Amino acid sequence: MNANASTVALLSDTYLIDSDTADIRLQLRRRRRSDMGRANSSNTLMLMHGATFPSESLFDVPVDGASFMDVLATAGFDVWAVDARGYGGSTRPAEMAAPPDISPPLTSARVAARDLASAVEHVLAENDIERLSVVAMSWGGSVAGIYAERHGKYIEKLVLVAPLWLSNRPLRIDAGQPLTAWRPIPVDAFREAWLAGVPGDRHEAVLPPSWFERWSAVTKATDPNAAEPGAIRAPGGAIQDVREHWLANRPLYDPSAITAPVLLVRAEWDQDVRIDMIQDLFKRLDNAAYRRWVEIGEGTHMILMEPGRWQAFDAIIGFLKEPLHPLRESSWSTAGTVG
Repeated sequence: MNANASTVALLSDTYLIDSDTADIRLQLRRRRRSDMGRANSSNTLMLMHGATFPSESLFDVPVDGASFMDVLATAGFDVWAVDARGYGGSTRPAEMAAPPDISPPLTSARVAARDLASAVEHVLAENDIERLSVVAMSWGGSVAGIYAERHGKYIEKLVLVAPLWLSNRPLRIDAGQPLTAWRPIPVDAFREAWLAGVPGDRHEAVLPPSWFERWSAVTKATDPNAAEPGAIRAPGGAIQDVREHWLANRPLYDPSAITAPVLLVRAEWDQDVRIDMIQDLFKRLDNAAYRRWVEIGEGTHMILMEPGRWQAFDAIIGFLKEPLHPLRESSWSTAGTVG
């Protein structure tokens, strides 16, 4: 797939919508083709970001001619991306203006799942549709899993890219640090973590310097009020989720309660989500209408922002566009809300 394969203009919009909490508003980014017809359940997508970086940083940095949102929109989807509270363009709780160690962790996956629910409700009403597909990354997979368990009737298909899951070994995101309301993220220093596990002679191939510079500039701009130069703030709830659930054998959601078709995507050099974690999650998705797991060589946890991303893009777009088997569709579409 070529980022420049289509010359059709793309329409971009940014919205602020109400959450379920007074004074908390959520940012939605939208991308679609200018010649797109009426949106429907099979061509409407919601993107959910991970624990550290907001939707723009993960899904909408244009490198090599296009961002992930651009590619999805060019392929014919009406693409929406939400920032949970405390991330990106959404309202940052008042505690994020205070020192991080005086309040409990903010924006757990369960809270973010409520924000995802608000975003989905808005888009279903805006497009006058009954369901949409959700594409979630990393900790966002926890958020989407909680949502899919509770509101399965609104999910057309579910894509989880490098989703966090149970681990019997420590995870990089939780280094044993104190649990705080929020945490400062030095953006340029993230390059070392990004490339951990990548052979030294493959660093520039996996993460071209110009791509990282573009990503870094966009990411820093998502938090213009950060106290530390060159850093952004991320809520601390995801660290608490890891410690109290994924490292404690207490899943945040039950995969067997998910009935929509599911695609899992992971890359070979991912240091945050090991292959045994994906394998265990895949086995537990045993009530999905159907399930698939795609493993991509020579990529990291940030595969959606790397040259090998086209393998992920093609797998995701193919999965979202393929027709449902009629027998499986009938058994899934009547499943209703779980939990």
